Amino acid sequence: MPASPSSSVQAARKAIADRLREPRKDAGLTGRALAEGAGWYKSKVSRLENAVTPPSDDDIRRWCAACGAEDEAPDLIAAVRSADSMYVEWRRVQRTGLRRLQESYVPLYERTRVFRTYCANVVPGVLQTRGYATALLGSISRFHGTPDDVADAVEARLARSARVVHEGDHRFALLLEESVLRHRVGDAETMAGQLRHLLTARVNVTAPTEVRQYLSAFREFSRIAVYGAEARDLITTAMDALL
Repeated sequence: MPASPSSSVQAARKAIADRLREPRKDAGLTGRALAEGAGWYKSKVSRLENAVTPPSDDDIRRWCAACGAEDEAPDLIAAVRSADSMYVEWRRVQRTGLRRLQESYVPLYERTRVFRTYCANVVPGVLQTRGYATALLGSISRFHGTPDDVADAVEARLARSARVVHEGDHRFALLLEESVLRHRVGDAETMAGQLRHLLTARVNVTAPTEVRQYLSAFREFSRIAVYGAEARDLITTAMDALL
């Protein structure tokens, strides 16, 4: 299934749940012990740690206090608010179709100077061809049952990419898993066209500790990635596999 804004929201909530688990384990507490310390039923700890229920500000403060990790509360609260606002905005924009969703990112893209993008399943939006974007957004629209404005959404995405890539002072560092080259979006001709474009083409995080973690992870992935001729060889091999 192709990536969508909703999957990004869920991924953000799952990341928060994982971060809640860490101070509990560092404190050597079981779920039952943490629940007792926070004055909750044990089931609430399980729901929070498995991203079934999004935590409130008070939940996070109680959690961190029970774990003796009060200094972690501000970053976690910031992360939850960011995920919540992402979800509310996505639901609001999605009801009117995918075109407005594409356009909603323009202000963020225009004020961003350095893009560090990691993709594990699909080609980043700024590099997508018309055919690839049409197939991808069409799949997302059908899955979520949004109004069918795929053609307009594709035009909005391509226009946004053209403005960001070719205008203004923007720098890009893009890391793609090899699986992106193998995950077919659209038919073979569409995928081959996208891969040819890669041969020539060129989760808005606000919590300080998360920004540092993303930068650290990006540096590590950059270190083990392949570039230049080696990267082109991988793309060409993926193209040959479509024949």
